Amino acid sequence: MRRNGGEIAKMRRAGQVVAEMHEATRAAAKPGVTTAQLDAVAREVLERRGAKSNFLHYRGFPATICTSPNDMIVHGIPGAYVLAEGDILSIDCGAIVEGYHGDAAFTMGVGDVSPLAARLIEVTEKSLWAGIEHLRAGGRLHEVGRAVQEVAEAAGFSVVREYVGHAIGTAMHEEPQVPNYWPGNPGPALKAGMVFAVEPMVNVGGAATRLLEDGWSVVTADGALSAHFEHTIAVTADGPQVLTVP
Repeated sequence: MRRNGGEIAKMRRAGQVVAEMHEATRAAAKPGVTTAQLDAVAREVLERRGAKSNFLHYRGFPATICTSPNDMIVHGIPGAYVLAEGDILSIDCGAIVEGYHGDAAFTMGVGDVSPLAARLIEVTEKSLWAGIEHLRAGGRLHEVGRAVQEVAEAAGFSVVREYVGHAIGTAMHEEPQVPNYWPGNPGPALKAGMVFAVEPMVNVGGAATRLLEDGWSVVTADGALSAHFEHTIAVTADGPQVLTVP
């Protein structure tokens, strides 16, 4: 669906709340802190900004943000997990402002991390921006996934297939989906006013995943590290406009 300027402005406001949640949780994520404490930090931002969480109670999800450490790819439930030096942690945040959604994620190191972990984080973020560059009117959607895949695989990593990006607007997840890999066809034509959440998930090892018993947390099947980056982006006549940066 194509959004008008007023709608995109509302999504930008939601995106600014998400950016603030990122800033606050990144600053709080230190050794000895629990992921439940990070959820409380994010919730305080939402309350202070008068925004709503689009994660809390979504299909029964019990928290405000997703916190996914180390080999956990996405959808980790904040709780008693205590961050330790050398962990990597993916934090996924969302907000609703005036009925419109913002959604973004990042992965960070907790204290000093291994060279491999640092490289994974760097490559995954680079793959996100490579994909964003293809969100231009007149292009085709699946070129985003091709770009993500090329960056990740050139570094020797793998791209998760089962979990993908999506269009976003008055619902957090709208059609069409945005694969993080080349699915074999160019996909829909891109037009100004379309808005997407692009979110590569990149693994050090294989691409296979496993769902834990809580019904939410997704980990790498081989126990290798995973990183996750995401932004909400509007396609405009002047190129991609990232709505979830400060």
